[in-house]
Amino acid sequence: MTIKEAQELVDRWIKEYGVRYFSELTNMAVLTEEVGELARVIARKYGDQSFKEGEKDNLGEEMADVLWVLLCLANQTGIDLTTELEKSIEKKTQRDSLRHIHNKKLMA
Repeated sequence: MTIKEAQELVDRWIKEYGVRYFSELTNMAVLTEEVGELARVIARKYGDQSFKEGEKDNLGEEMADVLWVLLCLANQTGIDLTTELEKSIEKKTQRDSLRHIHNKKLMA
């Protein structure tokens, strides 16, 4: 599935099952909540914390939840995430093409 197809799939789902998009402000709050849930799983899985009783290692599910809300925000604000990601990669390539290669902190 391409990013464009994902945006279209989310849009169809919202129109068929979701009644309408939540407001941009609500979706921003939901995105923040979902990122927090992702952070909790990463802290448990890769950090010093352990999973509490009843918690599960659902890293992929939490990443997908973050992506879902980001796709919603892109759709409702008219953003083509494919184009924006391509521009972001180009920007990072121009800005950082040598920066990380010469970063002694990254050399093992």
